[in-house]
Amino acid sequence: QVQLVESGGGSVQAGGSLKLSCVASEYIARVAWFRQAPGKEREGVASILVRGGRMEYHSSMKGRFTISQDSAKKTVYLQMNTLKPEDTAMYYCAAGWGSSTSLRPRDYDVWGQGTQVTVSS
Repeated sequence: QVQLVESGGGSVQAGGSLKLSCVASEYIARVAWFRQAPGKEREGVASILVRGGRMEYHSSMKGRFTISQDSAKKTVYLQMNTLKPEDTAMYYCAAGWGSSTSLRPRDYDVWGQGTQVTVSS
């Protein structure tokens, strides 16, 4: 079974940046980043198709967050800029085998353990 390992989380001040990484143990068709804050539902942040590179973003994060990949390293990144306190959450990488991007958790079969992002004001 595919395994995903996230890294890159941490604590930053508002306006700062972080870059998350998600390394997959083998090839997968699509990867997405989700986040979940305490007491809130998990929400999709960005999704990318490994072949072709098509991307999709949550409307509130488009322009601040960028998803990218390094196919040779089986790694997907999430560059987060101009971070806000409301971006504080556990960020998860997820993988699936669909042929289109998706920000719905139910469309993903494999999940990483998560990496915490904390943004202070």
